[in-house]
Amino acid sequence: MFELKIKTHFAAAHQLTMVGQKCENLHGHNWNIEVYVSGEKLNAAGVLVDFGDIKKEVRKIMEQLDHKFLNEIDAFKDAQPSSERIAIYIAEQLQPKLANFPEDVRVSRVSAWESDDACATYIP
Repeated sequence: MFELKIKTHFAAAHQLTMVGQKCENLHGHNWNIEVYVSGEKLNAAGVLVDFGDIKKEVRKIMEQLDHKFLNEIDAFKDAQPSSERIAIYIAEQLQPKLANFPEDVRVSRVSAWESDDACATYIP
């Protein structure tokens, strides 16, 4: 098994209810995102996939989130944009994009860091 990780980031605002008094106020984060993809086989070049190809697809997802009020994005209309749900959103947006990659390449986990010492990780 091979696992690749890329790191990226985005800045956005959100508002969470019933989490804690501080989080109920409109506030923002500079999220740091770690995206992992895994697979069993290396290609003829000796790599699972090109890092640049993964970065390109993840960059498109970051554009959907960057400098947005996350509560207004359709995916979060009925579900609070917590770090946990942001990680799920990124994984679910990326997985279909991997259809052009070797068949066993899949999203293995996504971590959404909302601060230097707090993150949520989603493992599909």
